Amino acid sequence: MHAVEGDQLVQHGRVVGQQDKIAEIVEVMGTEGTPPYRVRFQDGHEAVCSPGPDSEIRHKDAGQGQ
Repeated sequence: MHAVEGDQLVQHGRVVGQQDKIAEIVEVMGTEGTPPYRVRFQDGHEAVCSPGPDSEIRHKDAGQGQ
């Protein structure tokens, strides 16, 4: 898993009906884009996390050209 500041971290819901949590990566604390990441959730809450297999990175430049 590799990310840069400004990418989104999406933590998928683990049970039926649970919403995905989307956070902006505000700091990459690992080397060469690896976790842990400092993230800011949509409600303003910040946390440091090392994402698991139920998470994905959405790169900020992936939506360009659509």
